[in-house]
Amino acid sequence: MNECLTLNVNGQVHELDVPSSAPLLDVLRNHLGLKGSRYGCGLEQCGACMVLIDGVAAYSCSREIGTLSGRTITTVEGLGSADALHPLQQAFLDEQAGQCGYCLSGILIAAKAFLDHNPDPTRAEIAAALDANLCRCGSHPRILRAVLKAAADMREKVA
Repeated sequence: MNECLTLNVNGQVHELDVPSSAPLLDVLRNHLGLKGSRYGCGLEQCGACMVLIDGVAAYSCSREIGTLSGRTITTVEGLGSADALHPLQQAFLDEQAGQCGYCLSGILIAAKAFLDHNPDPTRAEIAAALDANLCRCGSHPRILRAVLKAAADMREKVA
């Protein structure tokens, strides 16, 4: 059964008429055309589908859209723009932290949520925070360097 609901996605309000049991990831990708979040495992175990829901990193592969009316969703497309990358996106480019890129959007979202709460993390804290995001490319050292670099850049902009 379809349900009319309102979602704020990346700063834009969307009125949606979709089945209330549809996964958020399906709505983002197939109804709103936001392809950055990826379907990995569908079981909340790989992190490829992570988005921010009211600023908190959450899996979108199994979150039913009917539970999210009125909530604010941020996808990787909402972090920055081609003209103004988010410091995390710039740091990942600078450190060449993405290889195949499949998991990257989820890692960027998880890192954003983490840095919002811990702007001066240690390498170990970053590793623990990103533990729920699987990357099979072996880019972990570059990913950790990129998050440390982004954290330093973000602290510098605040100072």
